[in-house]
Amino acid sequence: MEDIFNKIKALRLQNNLTLKELSEETGLSLSFLSQIERGASSLSITSLKKLADALGVSMIYFFEEEKINQSYLIREGDQETFKMNRGEQQYVRLSGTFHDRKLEPIKVILPPNMKEEQSYRHSGEELYYVLQGEVIFYLNEIRHHLKAGDTIHFPSELLHTWENPTSEKTVLLSVSTPIIF
Repeated sequence: MEDIFNKIKALRLQNNLTLKELSEETGLSLSFLSQIERGASSLSITSLKKLADALGVSMIYFFEEEKINQSYLIREGDQETFKMNRGEQQYVRLSGTFHDRKLEPIKVILPPNMKEEQSYRHSGEELYYVLQGEVIFYLNEIRHHLKAGDTIHFPSELLHTWENPTSEKTVLLSVSTPIIF
């Protein structure tokens, strides 16, 4: 994650933006942006998306190496696992790397009894297929309980959050737009 903070500051300076101007562009507070650039604060996906838009890059820019080599096949042993915003859930990147990619396929692993407290909304759409276990999605506070084999597909503009109500891990296949990671 440290690279993300460094990339944000480098892009801001490259675009000749002050912290104040970036704050006005993103709607994020000046003090929060300062903390982000120092690596003293964590970022939500929504905040990172606002920064990416304001700085003129896709969100994948913050997670990729300097030079993207095109690859279409990702062997299981080469799949990258990561966490966001100090959350408990794990994400496994399933996407190839190539120019102008539109979909974000990710395997999501929710630990037992995990409940996300923060709801999110952003542009795009999301599809989830439950591979193993159970998950409860809250879309605009309406509860949807899914089990293995069930799917849910919704516009990301809906206020959404999730939880794993069981004592076993839940595994989901997620396909979303725009590219976030």
